[in-house]
Amino acid sequence: MKTIWTLCGLIFTLCFTSCNPEVKEVAKRPNILFIMSDDHAYQAISAYDTRLIKTPNIDRIANEGMLFTNACVTNSICAPSRAVILTGKHSHLNGKIDNRFPFDTTNVTFPQIFQEAGYQTAMFGKLHFGNNPKGVDDFMILPGQGNYINPRFITATGDTTITGYVTDIITDLTLGWLEKDRDPEKPFMMAYLHKAPHRPWWPSPEKFKEFNTKEFVEPSNLFDDYANRGTAAKTAEMNLLTHMQYPHDSKIRPATLEEMGNVQPEVPGIPRGFEGPYGRMNDSQRALYDPIIDLINKDFQTNWPSMTDEEKMKWKYQRYMQDYLGTISSVDDNVGRVLDYLDESGLAENTVVVYTSDQGFYLGEHGWFDKRFIYDESFKTPLLVKWPGTIEPGTVNTQMVQNLDFAQTFLDVAGIPAPDDMQGESLVPLFKGEIENFREAVYYHYYEYPAVHMVKRHYGIVTEDFKLVHFYYDVDEWELYDRKKDPQEMLSVYDDPAYASTVEELKIKLEELRVKYKDSDELNQKYIDLYDEQPGS
Repeated sequence: MKTIWTLCGLIFTLCFTSCNPEVKEVAKRPNILFIMSDDHAYQAISAYDTRLIKTPNIDRIANEGMLFTNACVTNSICAPSRAVILTGKHSHLNGKIDNRFPFDTTNVTFPQIFQEAGYQTAMFGKLHFGNNPKGVDDFMILPGQGNYINPRFITATGDTTITGYVTDIITDLTLGWLEKDRDPEKPFMMAYLHKAPHRPWWPSPEKFKEFNTKEFVEPSNLFDDYANRGTAAKTAEMNLLTHMQYPHDSKIRPATLEEMGNVQPEVPGIPRGFEGPYGRMNDSQRALYDPIIDLINKDFQTNWPSMTDEEKMKWKYQRYMQDYLGTISSVDDNVGRVLDYLDESGLAENTVVVYTSDQGFYLGEHGWFDKRFIYDESFKTPLLVKWPGTIEPGTVNTQMVQNLDFAQTFLDVAGIPAPDDMQGESLVPLFKGEIENFREAVYYHYYEYPAVHMVKRHYGIVTEDFKLVHFYYDVDEWELYDRKKDPQEMLSVYDDPAYASTVEELKIKLEELRVKYKDSDELNQKYIDLYDEQPGS
């Protein structure tokens, strides 16, 4: 009799599980691995462009999934971008307009929603703001920008410092959680967040040695004179020659500069950048870096005084690329470690993997480093997604998508309803190839001015064909770029009579977007007044 009842129970369980849609859905809910780096330019991923670096592991995500060529951000600066991703709302609504003002913790973030829906949630790496991320079961996050060498982490039980290189450590923490701390009975939503390649661009010792010998192709507009553009491009303080601090970005020792005396062009704040990562090293770590740093310093000391400005610009560009791309090579290696684990453990079959950056970055284009502008190298961001069984491997998508869409996309993937006040759109129909006309235009708004790099406040509308921009604070200037005819954005055609009808049409659509997303001149003034009350950055 006991055997009969046991058999009946088994049959009932099997029938209930297979026939009950809710149970079936819970069992099949996919895992989500959200990988985000910091300031990773799309042109520094070989799936997009092979001229600078090979990134075979990040490329794997595109090869096994979808590559987005028109992915972009709503506000190209670190903390605001992350706030947009977490909340699914534009900066003017979530309140995190810049890197200075605090994040409003009353905002509902998508990890909270995942947690409430039964997902196990975890976050390792750089969040940039806050010390207790809401909706995250397990976390170890870098305070603020974090450090490349021997980084400190904030945890639920207190701060801890881990010896080593930050990109390797964040990956170790991620793999440790996947292997040991994850509940195999629950789906997971994991945020794996790299500090790299954010400045000061300190590669690991082995990458530092490897990349120091490499030379990189220069962008064709490295010596841009900003003709045919407005005041904002001409007055921004992000030129490689005149605004990039030597040791902060180029590994020149303060002692070298002191010995040389008056080094031109002179940039303030010189000693601090070098001492940041270097000052955190122990003796054995310094021994790995010192031989290469000494070679760089000798080269600088010998050649810099006799260089022309053009030669100095070229020298700084090469040092910048060696450091920046060296950090990316480590990111790529470590992404490969995680992808390998997913494959070997069998998790890959039911895990959506996303790789992106919080925004793009200038790699010498227009003579610049940094981001902030609506111009493409800053505005566009890498986005590569794989979802086995749903996304056809090797597909390319050209639709206008934004970081604003990520929260709703992740929720849709998991079958969780999104809050009505989220402003993005789910990308799942694009993953499935179900929609061709996803979005006609996107809206962009940058606020942090006056501040570091002095990029003026502006908002704009971007379509696949055109970009209309309004710089509205301490100037009142408009720019229009033909994205197909002028992909490098060297010529504003706003005043060209041939584009008059385009300007008129785009201004109407821009105003419609501002109404749709609840932005306004009144909100602009509110945030300007806040800056006036708390000057500085």
